[in-house]
Amino acid sequence: MSQRTAMPAIITRHLRITGRVQGVGYRWNMAQQARRLGLNGWVRNRLDGSVEAMACGSVEAVRVLVDWAQRGPMGARVDGVEVSAADGVFEGFEQRETV
Repeated sequence: MSQRTAMPAIITRHLRITGRVQGVGYRWNMAQQARRLGLNGWVRNRLDGSVEAMACGSVEAVRVLVDWAQRGPMGARVDGVEVSAADGVFEGFEQRETV
């Protein structure tokens, strides 16, 4: 008998993080967390002072990143994290320019 291993479900989520999240290394730290979790996507600052990210990977890995996003790195003060379903195919996880 052959044993079949189920592939983990892959999801993509858009995150919008508000609070004191710029100038504290938030993007760099999120990119490090995402890479460690094996996620693909990107993170960038927004001109309104928020941070925006797309994360694609296993349900569990995305959940762990969303949990991290609610705390952020030392020095950050996260007031809110909006999470919504999204589409997209990404390779690697990158920091993007501010928009």
